[in-house]
Amino acid sequence: MLEVRKICKSYGKKQVLQDLSFAIQSGEVYGLLGPNGAGKTTTISILCGLIKADRGSIKLNGQTSSGAMRSLIGIAPQENIFYRSLTCAENLQFFGRLYGLNEEVCRKQAKYCLDLVGLGDRANSIADTLSGGMQRRLSMAIALVHQPQLVVLDEPTTGLDIEARYEIWDVIRNLSSQDTAILLTTHLLDEAERLCQRIGVIKQGKLLAEGSLEELRKYVSAEEIAIVCTPTEDLAIARAIELGFEYRHYGRELTIWLPKTMELKEILAHFDGIAIDSIMRQPVRLENIYVELTRNC
Repeated sequence: MLEVRKICKSYGKKQVLQDLSFAIQSGEVYGLLGPNGAGKTTTISILCGLIKADRGSIKLNGQTSSGAMRSLIGIAPQENIFYRSLTCAENLQFFGRLYGLNEEVCRKQAKYCLDLVGLGDRANSIADTLSGGMQRRLSMAIALVHQPQLVVLDEPTTGLDIEARYEIWDVIRNLSSQDTAILLTTHLLDEAERLCQRIGVIKQGKLLAEGSLEELRKYVSAEEIAIVCTPTEDLAIARAIELGFEYRHYGRELTIWLPKTMELKEILAHFDGIAIDSIMRQPVRLENIYVELTRNC
């Protein structure tokens, strides 16, 4: 579906993208993650034909020219882009005409896309009267009106409450089930963990790692993580080092990397003689992998 190969982009002397390569298949949700300034926005801008790469190639369903590709891509940017004084249906019909759809097709696509994102009953509602979550869904409907093969979702749930996030997640899963390829950027790592079949982590324009969550776990040398709360943290750390366990601080939390899955009594036995207020076991999460990948690069 989408093949990005060795894309490079510089602004003056600053190199923003360095031989960035990744691919997305039909029906796949691919998460592109990275800190601010990693190159995500530049990548999206190149994909959508807003700027040109200095080097490299992009193919979407065999098409290589930016003009041909543009009609195959739909984008819902981080900031909602629609006419607030128009109804939902009017917005979709307007953007459909911009994509060259005739009036009849625009009407049909407007209804189909609004139903798809759960706004079928709000077709005649003025866009400005919608809740924040509904406005995000309207933006997604606009991105879909011309039946693109790749949809780019840039921070689709930023600023939304948890119920609105769940609604957006359902829309994304629905799109994926219909063989739409989705490129998702997000700073919400639990969102990427739940939605993405594969994830690429970039920093300073370089792809640090790519794969499924299970494949990315190889970057963390632990089978499980124990979050330890203790008034004598220095003693707990010294014991962990003595046992050959790695440790990390995530914020104020002391976490011990366990080389195998252990019961709580086994973990406590390892730290016998040290005051422990609480221990919580958890699997290796995407946030652990992400921090490990980006902190050392």
